[in-house]
Amino acid sequence: MSLYPMMNLRASRHPSISYRPIRPSDLEVLVKIHGDLFPIRYELEFFHSVVHGRDIVSWGAVDRNSPNGEDDELIGFVTARIVMAKESEIEDMLSCDKSRSDQSLVYILTLGVVESYRNLGIATSLIREVIKYASDMPNCRAIYLHVISYNNSAIHLYQKMSFLCVRRLHAFYYIDGQHYDAYLFSYYVNGGRSPCSPLELVTLIMTYMRKGLKLVFSRVSKNSEKNGSKRVKYRDKSCLLPMTQSKRSITIEGPESDHV
Repeated sequence: MSLYPMMNLRASRHPSISYRPIRPSDLEVLVKIHGDLFPIRYELEFFHSVVHGRDIVSWGAVDRNSPNGEDDELIGFVTARIVMAKESEIEDMLSCDKSRSDQSLVYILTLGVVESYRNLGIATSLIREVIKYASDMPNCRAIYLHVISYNNSAIHLYQKMSFLCVRRLHAFYYIDGQHYDAYLFSYYVNGGRSPCSPLELVTLIMTYMRKGLKLVFSRVSKNSEKNGSKRVKYRDKSCLLPMTQSKRSITIEGPESDHV
């Protein structure tokens, strides 16, 4: 889930932002930041998995110029998990070798930046850390995540960073007795891509339309020639009816068979 934490940390006048892995000493601050912001409550086990790197990778942002000796305290973070492509919900949105069982994805779990440090490009840099990490994994094909439908700032951020919105999930979140939709975003790496890009989809549709029109024209021409040469022989309407049905069936089934 992608949101930006509300926390009473004051940004220094000249922040010097650096990035590092999240570690056990960050546990208390990490729990507080999540609790201050996210409407979803995470179990303590999740935070222990983050700080100890158990099946979760993470990056933290700190301000080296932060006052009051807080120059190593988290002011932003991103957490993610590696999942197998065949076990993910976006397997059908990947164009890759389905026979390979080692294809993997990176799923972004949480992303946040302290309010006083927003608009400094920290969230963008954290996402770039994830992209670099995924790109360095030869078998990784994509990064994906969920964004709650009303989080316009997060949606804009991912769109700006070339993430693709591939699906809208109805009633994905249940918060305080109310359902909310979510958007599923993905970013393809290492040759991974959606089964059909928008341009490829338009090209495909145009190709099948042309094939369909050619097939119809060909059938109509053949039927016209046949009817013309045997006009006297086939005046009975009962003989023409099966011919019309056959033409309609071919016109529909031809392009569909090519498409499959």
